[in-house]
Amino acid sequence: MTDQPGLGALFGAADTTTTFLGLPACTDLDALTAPIALLGAPCATPYASVGAYCRNAPRALRQAVASLAANLHHHDFDNDGPIFPDDSLKAADCGDLAFDESDAAGNRDLIRKTVKRIIARGAVPILLGGDDSIPIPMLEAFAGAQKYTILQIDAHIDWRDLHMGETMGLSSTMRRASEMAHVERIIQVGARGIGSARPQDYRDALDWGVKFVTGREVHRSGVGAVLDLVPKGSQVIVCIDADALDPAIIPGVIGRTPGGLSYYQCADIIQGVARKARIRAMDFVEYMPERDVDGLGALNFGRLVITAMGAIAKQIAK
Repeated sequence: MTDQPGLGALFGAADTTTTFLGLPACTDLDALTAPIALLGAPCATPYASVGAYCRNAPRALRQAVASLAANLHHHDFDNDGPIFPDDSLKAADCGDLAFDESDAAGNRDLIRKTVKRIIARGAVPILLGGDDSIPIPMLEAFAGAQKYTILQIDAHIDWRDLHMGETMGLSSTMRRASEMAHVERIIQVGARGIGSARPQDYRDALDWGVKFVTGREVHRSGVGAVLDLVPKGSQVIVCIDADALDPAIIPGVIGRTPGGLSYYQCADIIQGVARKARIRAMDFVEYMPERDVDGLGALNFGRLVITAMGAIAKQIAK
């Protein structure tokens, strides 16, 4: 049987996926007043071998949470209250950026400039990817006198200097971050299994000063091992790769690896950071809908975005 009932109707949801969770749309960033801005970034710097393989992720994530749109003001048990304390703290969905697989430099420039515009409006950007090269221009947009802590939650460490002839691709994200003057600290959480990292890449990260909390360490010691590394009051940019979570709950990734984090471990990290420090931006990348199973990964990743919005709204409300 292929026909499925419209189960969203049980929750009172309209049949729409225009915006994430039915949030207000903002097509003119010069008019942005929301304190949190969702932005779809389908592609930044694709490798020629695979192209923009996560380009459909923003649309799939919107679709996955569409059935919850009517519940926006309900009690959210993962947030201990409504997602947004009041309507003035509600996020806006700024749509998806255009991209050209043959113009990576242009893609990066558009992401960088758009994030800068969101920051200039006083909003916290949350990017929905797209592949894991997207954080590079997002991080570049924060260049200036302010210093930032990067908290990466990922199965892979992304410290390659060059991969497939490309220095700005998804395997090089944290190495490029380490070269940015405004990045003073990098905490990498969830590494496990065999990834693209060579032994020298790992040594380079350690020599730079990266603090690692592996996936196994999170399971053994809990998220406190992560939160202890985040200085109180610091300015934090959180980068989340879908493959950081266990493939049993997010199968829609290219690098499925046993031992991933749980939804609540990731949620507790995000909420703990928001209570202890200030989250200035986030990205959710590397979800690939074509590899998913019945939309399970989109639902869990989308639910994590919702939890993150609630955590950021609470910190703004303080």
